[in-house]
Amino acid sequence: MTAKATPKAAAKGPAATSTDRLARLLALVPYVVNRDSVALGEAAAAFGVTEKQLIDDLNMLWCVELRAPDPYCPIDLSYEGGEITVAEAESIARPLRLKVDEASALLVALRMLAGIPDLDDRDALSRVIAKLEGAAGAAASVAGQVAVEVDARGGSGDPGRTGLGALRDAIARGRRVHLTYYVPARDENTERDVDPMRLLVVEGNTYLEGWCRRAEAVRLFKLDRIADLAVLDVPARVPDDAEPIDVDAGLFRPSPADEAVTLELTPRGRWVADYYPCESVEELGEGRLRVVLRTPDARWVRGLALRLGDQGRVVAPARLASEIREDAVRALARYGMA
Repeated sequence: MTAKATPKAAAKGPAATSTDRLARLLALVPYVVNRDSVALGEAAAAFGVTEKQLIDDLNMLWCVELRAPDPYCPIDLSYEGGEITVAEAESIARPLRLKVDEASALLVALRMLAGIPDLDDRDALSRVIAKLEGAAGAAASVAGQVAVEVDARGGSGDPGRTGLGALRDAIARGRRVHLTYYVPARDENTERDVDPMRLLVVEGNTYLEGWCRRAEAVRLFKLDRIADLAVLDVPARVPDDAEPIDVDAGLFRPSPADEAVTLELTPRGRWVADYYPCESVEELGEGRLRVVLRTPDARWVRGLALRLGDQGRVVAPARLASEIREDAVRALARYGMA
Protein backbone atom coordinates (compact mmCIF):
# COMPACT_ATOMS: atom_id res chain seq x y z
CA MET A 1 0.00 0.00 0.00
CA THR A 2 1.03 3.60 -0.47
CA ALA A 3 -0.14 6.35 1.85
CA LYS A 4 -0.14 10.06 1.16
CA ALA A 5 -0.77 13.38 2.90
CA THR A 6 -1.86 13.19 6.49
CA PRO A 7 -4.76 15.60 7.19
CA LYS A 8 -5.08 17.42 10.46
CA ALA A 9 -6.04 14.92 13.14
CA ALA A 10 -9.07 15.22 15.36
CA ALA A 11 -8.90 15.34 19.12
CA LYS A 12 -7.76 12.27 20.95
CA GLY A 13 -10.57 9.77 21.60
CA PRO A 14 -11.00 6.85 23.99
CA ALA A 15 -8.56 3.98 23.76
CA ALA A 16 -9.61 0.89 21.83
CA THR A 17 -8.69 -2.68 22.60
CA SER A 18 -6.74 -4.72 20.05
CA THR A 19 -9.91 -6.76 19.40
CA ASP A 20 -11.82 -3.60 18.47
CA ARG A 21 -9.05 -2.42 16.20
CA LEU A 22 -8.66 -5.76 14.43
CA ALA A 23 -12.38 -5.84 13.63
CA ARG A 24 -12.14 -2.28 12.28
CA LEU A 25 -9.08 -3.05 10.14
CA LEU A 26 -10.76 -6.13 8.64
CA ALA A 27 -13.80 -4.05 7.65
CA LEU A 28 -12.08 -0.86 6.55
CA VAL A 29 -10.72 -1.84 3.12
CA PRO A 30 -13.94 -3.51 1.85
CA TYR A 31 -15.89 -0.50 3.19
CA VAL A 32 -13.84 1.90 1.03
CA VAL A 33 -13.67 -0.43 -2.00
CA ASN A 34 -17.47 -0.66 -2.12
CA ARG A 35 -17.75 3.15 -2.19
CA ASP A 36 -14.87 4.04 -4.57
CA SER A 37 -13.81 6.88 -2.24
CA VAL A 38 -14.89 8.01 1.22
CA ALA A 39 -14.26 11.25 3.08
CA LEU A 40 -11.98 10.78 6.07
CA GLY A 41 -14.50 12.32 8.47
CA GLU A 42 -17.34 10.20 7.08
CA ALA A 43 -15.38 6.97 7.52
CA ALA A 44 -14.32 7.94 11.04
CA ALA A 45 -17.95 8.58 11.97
CA ALA A 46 -19.07 5.28 10.41
CA PHE A 47 -16.57 3.34 12.52
CA GLY A 48 -17.10 5.40 15.66
CA VAL A 49 -13.51 6.66 15.95
CA THR A 50 -11.69 9.97 15.63
CA GLU A 51 -9.90 10.98 12.44
CA LYS A 52 -6.57 10.52 14.23
CA GLN A 53 -7.46 6.92 15.15
CA LEU A 54 -8.56 6.25 11.58
CA ILE A 55 -5.29 7.66 10.22
CA ASP A 56 -3.40 5.34 12.60
CA ASP A 57 -5.37 2.43 11.10
CA LEU A 58 -4.59 3.55 7.56
CA ASN A 59 -0.89 3.83 8.39
CA MET A 60 -0.99 0.27 9.72
CA LEU A 61 -2.76 -0.98 6.58
CA TRP A 62 0.05 0.62 4.59
CA CYS A 63 2.27 -2.20 5.91
CA VAL A 64 -0.10 -4.98 4.77
CA GLU A 65 0.17 -7.02 1.59
CA LEU A 66 -1.86 -9.90 0.18
CA ARG A 67 0.22 -12.94 -0.73
CA ALA A 68 -2.34 -14.96 -2.66
CA PRO A 69 -2.71 -15.81 -5.44
CA ASP A 70 0.36 -13.80 -6.43
CA PRO A 71 3.67 -13.80 -4.50
CA TYR A 72 3.20 -10.07 -3.94
CA CYS A 73 -0.17 -8.39 -4.20
CA PRO A 74 -0.03 -4.83 -2.86
CA ILE A 75 -3.07 -2.63 -2.33
CA ASP A 76 -2.67 1.02 -3.23
CA LEU A 77 -4.25 3.12 -0.48
CA SER A 78 -4.38 6.91 -0.37
CA TYR A 79 -6.00 9.48 1.87
CA GLU A 80 -4.77 12.59 0.12
CA GLY A 81 -6.93 15.68 0.55
CA GLY A 82 -9.13 14.04 3.16
CA GLU A 83 -10.53 11.44 0.70
CA ILE A 84 -9.72 7.74 1.20
CA THR A 85 -9.31 5.72 -2.00
CA VAL A 86 -8.22 2.13 -2.55
CA ALA A 87 -6.87 0.75 -5.83
CA GLU A 88 -5.41 -2.58 -6.94
CA ALA A 89 -7.78 -4.36 -4.56
CA GLU A 90 -9.50 -6.76 -6.96
CA SER A 91 -8.48 -9.69 -4.76
CA ILE A 92 -10.79 -8.36 -2.02
CA ALA A 93 -13.77 -9.28 -4.21
CA ARG A 94 -12.76 -12.95 -4.44
CA PRO A 95 -14.86 -15.28 -2.26
CA LEU A 96 -12.94 -16.52 0.75
CA ARG A 97 -12.06 -20.22 0.75
CA LEU A 98 -11.71 -22.38 3.82
CA LYS A 99 -8.47 -24.26 4.33
CA VAL A 100 -8.58 -27.97 5.18
CA ASP A 101 -8.06 -27.35 8.91
CA GLU A 102 -10.67 -24.56 8.96
CA ALA A 103 -13.31 -26.62 7.12
CA SER A 104 -12.57 -29.64 9.33
CA ALA A 105 -12.93 -27.62 12.53
CA LEU A 106 -16.22 -26.12 11.33
CA LEU A 107 -17.63 -29.54 10.38
CA VAL A 108 -16.63 -31.06 13.72
CA ALA A 109 -18.31 -28.18 15.57
CA LEU A 110 -21.51 -28.46 13.50
CA ARG A 111 -21.69 -32.22 14.00
CA MET A 112 -21.19 -31.74 17.73
CA LEU A 113 -24.02 -29.19 17.73
CA ALA A 114 -26.24 -31.64 15.86
CA GLY A 115 -25.64 -34.15 18.64
CA ILE A 116 -27.27 -31.97 21.29
CA PRO A 117 -30.69 -33.31 22.31
CA ASP A 118 -33.77 -31.09 22.03
CA LEU A 119 -32.09 -28.96 19.36
CA ASP A 120 -34.42 -26.61 17.51
CA ASP A 121 -34.50 -26.69 13.69
CA ARG A 122 -32.26 -29.74 13.31
CA ASP A 123 -33.24 -30.02 9.64
CA ALA A 124 -31.69 -26.63 8.83
CA LEU A 125 -28.47 -27.65 10.56
CA SER A 126 -28.38 -30.94 8.63
CA ARG A 127 -28.72 -29.03 5.35
CA VAL A 128 -25.84 -26.73 6.31
CA ILE A 129 -23.64 -29.74 7.15
CA ALA A 130 -24.49 -31.43 3.86
CA LYS A 131 -23.66 -28.31 1.82
CA LEU A 132 -20.40 -27.79 3.67
CA GLU A 133 -19.42 -31.45 3.19
CA GLY A 134 -20.05 -31.10 -0.54
CA ALA A 135 -17.98 -27.93 -0.78
CA ALA A 136 -15.18 -29.13 1.53
CA GLY A 137 -14.31 -32.25 -0.45
CA ALA A 138 -11.27 -33.92 1.12
CA ALA A 139 -11.61 -31.82 4.26
CA ALA A 140 -14.93 -33.50 5.00
CA SER A 141 -13.27 -36.91 5.18
CA VAL A 142 -10.62 -35.51 7.53
CA ALA A 143 -13.33 -34.15 9.82
CA GLY A 144 -15.05 -37.55 9.75
CA GLN A 145 -12.08 -39.05 11.59
CA VAL A 146 -12.89 -36.92 14.66
CA ALA A 147 -15.73 -38.00 16.95
CA VAL A 148 -17.10 -35.69 19.65
CA GLU A 149 -19.56 -36.94 22.24
CA VAL A 150 -21.80 -34.38 23.91
CA ASP A 151 -22.48 -34.96 27.61
CA ALA A 152 -26.06 -33.78 27.88
CA ARG A 153 -26.71 -34.88 31.45
CA GLY A 154 -28.88 -32.58 33.51
CA GLY A 155 -30.15 -32.65 37.09
CA SER A 156 -33.86 -32.44 36.27
CA GLY A 157 -34.69 -35.47 38.36
CA ASP A 158 -35.39 -37.44 35.17
CA PRO A 159 -32.34 -39.32 33.78
CA GLY A 160 -33.88 -39.25 30.32
CA ARG A 161 -34.30 -35.49 30.23
CA THR A 162 -31.50 -33.01 29.62
CA GLY A 163 -30.99 -29.83 31.61
CA LEU A 164 -31.86 -27.83 28.47
CA GLY A 165 -35.05 -29.83 28.00
CA ALA A 166 -35.99 -29.37 31.65
CA LEU A 167 -35.58 -25.61 31.38
CA ARG A 168 -37.71 -25.48 28.25
CA ASP A 169 -40.34 -27.48 30.06
CA ALA A 170 -40.19 -25.14 33.07
CA ILE A 171 -40.58 -22.07 30.85
CA ALA A 172 -43.48 -23.64 28.93
CA ARG A 173 -45.31 -24.63 32.13
CA GLY A 174 -44.39 -21.49 34.07
CA ARG A 175 -42.52 -23.33 36.85
CA ARG A 176 -39.75 -22.17 39.17
CA VAL A 177 -36.41 -24.02 39.06
CA HIS A 178 -33.79 -24.70 41.72
CA LEU A 179 -30.19 -24.37 40.53
CA THR A 180 -26.87 -25.44 41.92
CA TYR A 181 -24.80 -22.85 40.11
CA TYR A 182 -21.01 -22.56 39.97
CA VAL A 183 -19.62 -19.04 40.47
CA PRO A 184 -16.02 -18.98 39.11
CA ALA A 185 -15.20 -15.62 40.72
CA ARG A 186 -15.63 -17.23 44.16
CA ASP A 187 -14.83 -20.80 43.10
CA GLU A 188 -17.95 -22.13 44.80
CA ASN A 189 -21.35 -23.65 44.09
CA THR A 190 -24.37 -21.60 45.10
CA GLU A 191 -27.97 -22.69 45.66
CA ARG A 192 -30.71 -20.47 44.31
CA ASP A 193 -34.33 -20.50 43.13
CA VAL A 194 -34.97 -18.89 39.76
CA ASP A 195 -38.16 -17.97 37.92
CA PRO A 196 -37.23 -18.64 34.26
CA MET A 197 -37.91 -15.98 31.63
CA ARG A 198 -36.18 -17.23 28.46
CA LEU A 199 -33.28 -19.19 26.97
CA LEU A 200 -30.89 -17.32 24.70
CA VAL A 201 -27.57 -17.80 22.94
CA VAL A 202 -24.98 -15.03 23.31
CA GLU A 203 -21.48 -15.20 21.80
CA GLY A 204 -21.88 -18.95 21.21
CA ASN A 205 -22.95 -19.79 24.77
CA THR A 206 -26.44 -20.73 25.99
CA TYR A 207 -27.88 -18.85 28.96
CA LEU A 208 -30.99 -19.02 31.11
CA GLU A 209 -32.41 -15.59 31.85
CA GLY A 210 -34.58 -15.44 34.92
CA TRP A 211 -35.58 -13.66 38.11
CA CYS A 212 -33.12 -14.83 40.76
CA ARG A 213 -34.82 -15.08 44.15
CA ARG A 214 -31.45 -14.93 45.88
CA ALA A 215 -30.32 -11.69 44.17
CA GLU A 216 -33.84 -10.27 43.76
CA ALA A 217 -32.89 -9.23 40.22
CA VAL A 218 -32.79 -10.48 36.64
CA ARG A 219 -29.72 -12.63 36.08
CA LEU A 220 -28.14 -14.68 33.29
CA PHE A 221 -27.02 -18.22 34.11
CA LYS A 222 -24.60 -19.94 31.76
CA LEU A 223 -25.86 -23.46 31.19
CA ASP A 224 -22.48 -25.17 31.44
CA ARG A 225 -22.10 -23.74 34.98
CA ILE A 226 -25.35 -25.30 36.20
CA ALA A 227 -24.16 -28.25 38.27
CA ASP A 228 -27.67 -29.44 39.18
CA LEU A 229 -31.19 -28.48 38.20
CA ALA A 230 -34.65 -29.34 39.53
CA VAL A 231 -38.01 -28.13 38.26
CA LEU A 232 -40.13 -27.19 41.28
CA ASP A 233 -43.88 -27.62 41.59
CA VAL A 234 -44.12 -23.89 42.29
CA PRO A 235 -45.45 -21.30 39.82
CA ALA A 236 -42.82 -18.90 38.50
CA ARG A 237 -43.61 -15.34 39.51
CA VAL A 238 -41.49 -12.83 37.60
CA PRO A 239 -42.13 -9.26 38.85
CA ASP A 240 -44.01 -7.06 36.40
CA ASP A 241 -41.18 -4.52 36.37
CA ALA A 242 -38.46 -7.11 35.59
CA GLU A 243 -36.75 -6.03 32.37
CA PRO A 244 -35.06 -8.55 30.03
CA ILE A 245 -31.34 -7.93 29.64
CA ASP A 246 -30.34 -6.18 26.41
CA VAL A 247 -27.70 -8.68 25.29
CA ASP A 248 -27.05 -6.68 22.09
CA ALA A 249 -25.09 -4.29 24.30
CA GLY A 250 -22.99 -7.15 25.70
CA LEU A 251 -23.18 -9.28 28.83
CA PHE A 252 -21.33 -6.88 31.11
CA ARG A 253 -23.89 -5.41 33.51
CA PRO A 254 -22.16 -3.59 36.37
CA SER A 255 -24.28 -2.63 39.34
CA PRO A 256 -23.95 0.78 41.05
CA ALA A 257 -23.12 -1.21 44.16
CA ASP A 258 -20.14 -2.94 42.46
CA GLU A 259 -16.68 -1.82 43.49
CA ALA A 260 -14.69 0.20 40.94
CA VAL A 261 -11.12 -1.05 40.57
CA THR A 262 -8.45 0.95 38.71
CA LEU A 263 -5.42 -0.81 37.21
CA GLU A 264 -2.41 0.63 35.42
CA LEU A 265 -0.99 -1.76 32.83
CA THR A 266 2.33 -1.94 31.01
CA PRO A 267 2.38 -2.73 27.27
CA ARG A 268 2.70 -6.43 28.15
CA GLY A 269 -0.36 -6.19 30.40
CA ARG A 270 -2.71 -4.62 27.82
CA TRP A 271 -4.34 -8.03 27.31
CA VAL A 272 -6.43 -7.33 30.43
CA ALA A 273 -8.45 -4.74 28.49
CA ASP A 274 -9.21 -7.35 25.83
CA TYR A 275 -10.01 -10.19 28.21
CA TYR A 276 -12.11 -8.44 30.87
CA PRO A 277 -15.06 -6.03 30.38
CA CYS A 278 -13.84 -2.58 31.38
CA GLU A 279 -15.87 0.48 32.27
CA SER A 280 -13.18 2.75 30.79
CA VAL A 281 -9.85 2.39 29.00
CA GLU A 282 -7.37 5.30 28.90
CA GLU A 283 -4.06 5.53 27.07
CA LEU A 284 -1.20 6.72 29.30
CA GLY A 285 1.45 6.88 26.59
CA GLU A 286 4.31 4.53 25.69
CA GLY A 287 1.82 1.67 25.34
CA ARG A 288 0.56 1.87 28.93
CA LEU A 289 -3.13 1.76 29.85
CA ARG A 290 -5.30 2.76 32.78
CA VAL A 291 -8.47 0.65 32.99
CA VAL A 292 -11.42 0.77 35.35
CA LEU A 293 -13.55 -2.32 35.89
CA ARG A 294 -16.41 -3.01 38.27
CA THR A 295 -16.94 -6.15 40.28
CA PRO A 296 -19.25 -7.29 43.09
CA ASP A 297 -16.42 -9.37 44.56
CA ALA A 298 -12.79 -8.16 44.39
CA ARG A 299 -11.25 -11.49 45.41
CA TRP A 300 -10.67 -12.50 41.81
CA VAL A 301 -9.01 -9.11 41.16
CA ARG A 302 -6.44 -9.96 43.83
CA GLY A 303 -5.61 -13.14 41.93
CA LEU A 304 -5.42 -11.22 38.66
CA ALA A 305 -3.02 -8.66 40.15
CA LEU A 306 -0.71 -11.38 41.45
CA ARG A 307 -0.70 -13.08 38.03
CA LEU A 308 0.14 -9.78 36.33
CA GLY A 309 3.31 -9.32 38.36
CA ASP A 310 5.27 -6.45 36.83
CA GLN A 311 2.79 -6.18 33.92
CA GLY A 312 0.38 -4.07 35.97
CA ARG A 313 -0.78 -2.92 39.37
CA VAL A 314 -3.95 -1.95 41.19
CA VAL A 315 -3.89 1.74 42.10
CA ALA A 316 -7.41 2.11 43.52
CA PRO A 317 -9.05 1.53 45.86
CA ALA A 318 -6.11 1.90 48.24
CA ARG A 319 -7.47 -0.78 50.58
CA LEU A 320 -7.47 -3.38 47.80
CA ALA A 321 -3.96 -2.35 46.66
CA SER A 322 -2.73 -2.80 50.25
CA GLU A 323 -4.33 -6.26 50.48
CA ILE A 324 -2.69 -7.32 47.22
CA ARG A 325 0.67 -6.06 48.49
CA GLU A 326 0.24 -8.20 51.62
CA ASP A 327 -0.74 -11.20 49.46
CA ALA A 328 2.46 -10.76 47.44
CA VAL A 329 4.62 -10.46 50.56
CA ARG A 330 3.15 -13.69 51.98
CA ALA A 331 3.67 -15.49 48.67
CA LEU A 332 7.27 -14.33 48.38
CA ALA A 333 7.95 -15.29 52.00
CA ARG A 334 7.25 -18.91 51.10
CA TYR A 335 10.18 -18.72 48.70
CA GLY A 336 12.41 -16.81 51.09
CA MET A 337 12.23 -13.74 48.85
CA ALA A 338 10.19 -11.30 50.95
